[in-house]
This record gives sequence, structure tokens and C-alpha cells, in this order.
Amino acid sequence: MKSPIIKRVSETHAMIYIGDTIAPERASLIGSLCEKIHLEVADGIIEVVPSYTSIMIEFNLLKISYATLEASLIELLGSFEQKSQKSQARIIELPVYYHADVAPDLRTLAEAKNLSVQQVIDIHCQTLYTVCAIGFSPGFAFLGSVDDRIVMPRHASPRLKIPAGSVGIADRQTAVYPDDSPGGWQIIGNCPSTLFNPEKEPMMPFSVGDTVRFKSVSLEEFTRQGGQTCPDWK
Repeated sequence: MKSPIIKRVSETHAMIYIGDTIAPERASLIGSLCEKIHLEVADGIIEVVPSYTSIMIEFNLLKISYATLEASLIELLGSFEQKSQKSQARIIELPVYYHADVAPDLRTLAEAKNLSVQQVIDIHCQTLYTVCAIGFSPGFAFLGSVDDRIVMPRHASPRLKIPAGSVGIADRQTAVYPDDSPGGWQIIGNCPSTLFNPEKEPMMPFSVGDTVRFKSVSLEEFTRQGGQTCPDWK
């Protein structure tokens, strides 16, 4: 791993830059580092925000100086062992109903890749994905990496409304839309699980670095868990 770089980017913000390429194994490292920062450099830390290749830290100057923060981060990074931390990543299983009623792009993707619909489903479920980043809306986890056999680009023209729970593919990433929103991803299924609830703690079931796998479920199980078919696609 390339040595991390610590930089002060504003009066109350610091960045830790960890490499310059997006990779699932780097996400596991970043997720573990965020946990360590919360646990070991807690006093004065306001927020720790992970991304694909960096961590942003907001700190309270009334409680901790930048020099003290930097020294603490250098010590933490020096003692950090990626291998032992990565083994602690959680595995979250998400149920998905793969059917044309909720997945307008499933058959099109299968045809484009010379696969059957069932093969696409099997490939999507057999892969273990890493939470590489969270955004553009709360609970939206960018998961990598999609198997080469089912990689598909985004739609040239985004849909005006993607129903909550929609499972999509965009290039080598896959994700579940936590809420209704515009979007251009290739929709291949729907997950009935709630992925963001501001009334719960934690508000999301996963963090950067966690592992996610999908499980194909029947229509009966999908509706039992609160899923809805025949969404109003726009």
C-alpha cells in the first residue's frame, strides 16, 4: 500500500489520502481506519467522512489543535495493520427480487451479454461486494466490483424516477437506491430492505469497508418483507 498522506485542507478539516486508485481492498482499509480514528482520536473529532481513496476529518479547534491531531494520526497510521482490520469487516446479506415487474433492464442486460436472465441473477448473487463509498443520498452504497460478465454502462438519459429499493448496475459498480430518485443505472431487481432510517442508530446497515452479498428471493418473500411490484417507471 502506498504510504498515506495527511494534509490540512482548511482551518478545521484534514484529509488522509490513501492511494489514487479505486479498489475494494482499499475500501476495506479506509473503513477500518475510520473506525480506528473514532476510537483512538475521538476527543475533538466532529466527523469522519470516508470516500474511495481518502478520509476527511472535521475537528474542533477548541478541543484539539491541528498539530496534535496530525501527530495522533501519524501514530495511528504507523501502527495500523490492514490484514487484521480487514478480517473484521461485516457481511450484510440483502434480499432481491429479480423480475421484469421491478427490473426493466434485466432482460436487456442479459441479451446484451449473451446470457440468460437466470445467469445474470446467479452472477450478481455469487459475487461478494465491498462498500467502497456512501452517497449521493443517505444509504446509497457504491458496491464494487461487478463481475466482468455483467458490466454495463449507465443509461445515456437518466430516468426521472427510480423507485426505492431498485438494484442497479453502472459499469463495475452495483447499488441499491434507498429512496425514490432520478437515476441512470441499469435496474435488474428490487430490494425490500430499508437502507436508511434517521430514527434508528445506526441509520444505515453498512459502513465503508463492509461486505455485501445479494440473495435472490421469491415474489412471496419479497412482498412479505414489504416490497412492491409494478412500479410507475418514468
